[in-house]
Amino acid sequence: MKQITSAQNPYIKSLLQLQEKAKARKQSGTFLIEGMREIELALKGNYEIESFLICNEVNDFSNNPKIQKSNSQIIEISKEIYQKLAYRDTTEGILAVAKTKSLQLSDLKLPKNPLLLIMEAIEKPGNIGAVLRTCDAAKVDAVIIANPKTDLYNPNIVRSSVGCLFTNQIATGTTEEVIDFLIQNNINFYSATLQNSTSYYTQDYKTPTALVVGTEATGLSELWREKATHNIIIPMQGEIDSMNVSVAAAILIFEAKRQRGF
Repeated sequence: MKQITSAQNPYIKSLLQLQEKAKARKQSGTFLIEGMREIELALKGNYEIESFLICNEVNDFSNNPKIQKSNSQIIEISKEIYQKLAYRDTTEGILAVAKTKSLQLSDLKLPKNPLLLIMEAIEKPGNIGAVLRTCDAAKVDAVIIANPKTDLYNPNIVRSSVGCLFTNQIATGTTEEVIDFLIQNNINFYSATLQNSTSYYTQDYKTPTALVVGTEATGLSELWREKATHNIIIPMQGEIDSMNVSVAAAILIFEAKRQRGF
């Protein structure tokens, strides 16, 4: 087993770049995963692991069968290095370097009657992660991010999704590309917006359906409102006219699931 004890090692420095910079992740086509649960979900989601980094001073993974059976490189690192690379305060002593996946719309494999969730221009990684957790809970067929503002492999998304980044089918594209994709695949789409809207629970989501949510600050772009099968709204009785995007997505998704008999 290879061992690295110096934080000045060039390979370790390159991994720190993966944690900190989207450009480094894009150029290398790799990213870091922290924690055994997340790594197991990534393996289940057919992500390719280049190497495991284990810190036996924190937790002894040297005899873990899943790691031993892997063809990936196993590197033992010092506690000093691990603490530099680890993103979470509560730590397990294991990280993995994984290859990113293609996020092309054409790669999506959809059933005959799909249910999709679309997010447009969501910037906060925590919100994206929360939506991905909801989509996993509801077994949504795919998640599409239109006009993405945040690198999907941002460590905050990996962390806040609790591994659901790896359990969902995900694609990205421009708003125009995503709308064209929906139209070509005969998928009705319902845009959550304040303008010209009807209550969300009045619509029929039992046919091929995409639910579209935008940012709390600016909502969806005009094209979504113009092209939508219907514009929908979640009625609210308080003083504000918007709610957290992850909460709104959950309400819409589980109404669709209710109509479909779960």
